[in-house]
Amino acid sequence: MHDLTRYALAAAARGWHVPPLAPHDKRPLPGFTAWEQHATTDTTLIRHMWARAPFNIGIACGPSGLLVLDLDVPKPDEHPPTDWALPGINDGADVLASLCEQAGQPVPLETFMVRTRRRGTHLYFTAPADIDLRNSAGKLGWKIDTRAHGGYVVAPGSHVALPDGSGSYDVLHDPTPATLPAWLTEQLNSPPPSTSSTSAGAVLAACGGDRAAGYALAALRGEVERVLDAVPGTRNDTLNLAAFALGQLIATSLLPRNLAEACLHNAAEGIGLDFREAFNTIRSGLDSGLRRPRRAVA
Repeated sequence: MHDLTRYALAAAARGWHVPPLAPHDKRPLPGFTAWEQHATTDTTLIRHMWARAPFNIGIACGPSGLLVLDLDVPKPDEHPPTDWALPGINDGADVLASLCEQAGQPVPLETFMVRTRRRGTHLYFTAPADIDLRNSAGKLGWKIDTRAHGGYVVAPGSHVALPDGSGSYDVLHDPTPATLPAWLTEQLNSPPPSTSSTSAGAVLAACGGDRAAGYALAALRGEVERVLDAVPGTRNDTLNLAAFALGQLIATSLLPRNLAEACLHNAAEGIGLDFREAFNTIRSGLDSGLRRPRRAVA
């Protein structure tokens, strides 16, 4: 029995449902799309599966009753967005500590904890049984994602070798996962607050976007709303995603570029983004979308 089998069995012994991941990767096996349904605690199946190859190990959070906080670290050329450009804020762990301080709560470190391949941290918690928490990206703050129903994490014992970083996943602290603190449950279960008093209708009217037709108008309105509703710490990334999506439409001649640019700039201004930063983000996102045209809609 090799070490990966032992780690998979150890996770199953805790009641955590494990799917196989591709060797040296953090993604499910190619074609293994139903990983959540097939994740298992059956020791016979686990032994049989991991005897086939040195698969990395996933933990399906939903079936396992877990919510995992993923406290990431920035890449070498990455810096905090304006909302989190504060003294002492360097990564997701710092953001969590700041959130705890603001809430008057202790940092919840007395729980199962894993060091990730890029020196981030996974904090495992028992998810509330009566609330259907889902994955989130940046909802709590910069460099904090969550994995819950519909998500998985790479389990301890796995080793990942990818262009953006190689390393192992190692247990740092191994008590039974603590219950997710109520104040974090409340924040994760709340709808994203609107961060701007500006409405999508006002943005579209100001730049002439309300004169777009049919599908283009719906797409333009949807992306503008996405930018206006972006929570602090995710605004620039959200603007980039919105620009990419509209760039895909521009590539199919469904939307003029100058109209998309004007509406995105108005939305960025409405949430207080720096003009130069927004300009570069919008241009980059649109250019990327142009290279990947959206398929025609029926």
